[in-house]
Amino acid sequence: MEDKEKCLLVAVQLSSDKEDDNDMEELKELVEAADGEVVSSLVQNRQGIDNRTYIGKGKLEEVAAYVKELGVDTVVFNDELSGSQIRNIEEIVDAKVIDRTNLILDIFAKRALTKEGQLQVELAQLKYSLPRLIGLNSNLSRQGGGIGSKGPGEQKLETDRRKIKEKISDIQNQLNELGKVRDTKRKKRMKDEIPVISIVGYTNAGKSTLLNALVESQYNKEEYENKKVFAHDMLFATLETELRRVRLPGGREAVFSDTVGFIKKLPTQIVEAFKGTLEEIRFADLIVHLIDINDENLQLHKETTSQLVEKITNKEIPVLTVYNKVDKILSENVTTFSTNDIIYISALNKYNIDLLLETVDYKINGYKTKYSLKIPNNDLKTYYYFYENRTTDNVEFDESGVNFDAVLYENEVELYEKYIKGKK
Repeated sequence: MEDKEKCLLVAVQLSSDKEDDNDMEELKELVEAADGEVVSSLVQNRQGIDNRTYIGKGKLEEVAAYVKELGVDTVVFNDELSGSQIRNIEEIVDAKVIDRTNLILDIFAKRALTKEGQLQVELAQLKYSLPRLIGLNSNLSRQGGGIGSKGPGEQKLETDRRKIKEKISDIQNQLNELGKVRDTKRKKRMKDEIPVISIVGYTNAGKSTLLNALVESQYNKEEYENKKVFAHDMLFATLETELRRVRLPGGREAVFSDTVGFIKKLPTQIVEAFKGTLEEIRFADLIVHLIDINDENLQLHKETTSQLVEKITNKEIPVLTVYNKVDKILSENVTTFSTNDIIYISALNKYNIDLLLETVDYKINGYKTKYSLKIPNNDLKTYYYFYENRTTDNVEFDESGVNFDAVLYENEVELYEKYIKGKK
């Protein structure tokens, strides 16, 4: 088994920022997601970032000593570095130097499976690399692989800026073509009046697991195996937006979309490159904001997600707040807190999934009531609509038509009023 790359984490704690206490733990998780091993970490308290070397010269010499003493392969900085900062740091530190953005891009590059995902990541990497060509070229001369190396590569970075810009333009054109296909599918859904529910949340909140739970409630085992999405307990387990049709309790269909997970300091290059994918959120009829109820940084991560969603949508979309992983807190009273705006679930154990679907149905379609209906023989197409789109109970055919019980949403009552015999 190949030895993991030994990494030293370095961060600056600004006196003006009171929310960075847990950044190092998250940075550690990012390194582990990139298959690295954290051997130590250093944090310097400062009034501001050093424009030349990020941290002070004395602290940088301390980093250099740690590198030698611990046999560090890579020094990972918690903020985005400029090309000159990388170069200046490497003059003192005898190790590969990468920043948080480079690390996240590396993870994305490893996880991108589809053509679109791979193009989006490459676009982000090239845009990140372009202003850092000088600093990154010296970095690449010392790295043969490992963390931060899965990307455009040395050959591309050694080409001139013009060729890199041409490559960026080419990738953007390819993404635009893929975007047209997505637009066509979206317009068809809108024409068919199929609502879209977008699941958003901090990375590893359980979005893919929730989508699988929703799908599993609809299909048999064989169909579910074909429709389930990849879900794993790790940061950025999936990058591609997945869309799945789900029939709501009242009978109407909806499309649930699972988007890439958010994270604090999500690189602007990622947001820009994944704009086409993330814009699915803009067209949502409802946003399900999924939150890990056991997250120690719950409030901060909740705010981070809300801010990013606001930035992407530029409009108000109804939000249903859903707290996930309640199975880990072992509380029997958690159901008493669920309302029309806040739901507590366990996507893994399918706990309250039915309640979630009922709430989404209400949010999207309004109130529904079960009625006894009588459809005459000259309008049996209306009955077959109910048969295909609703649960129909107590069905009886007679010489004049068909009697049955079915749900009507509040905006349908007037349309079918002449067929209603009474409420159930």
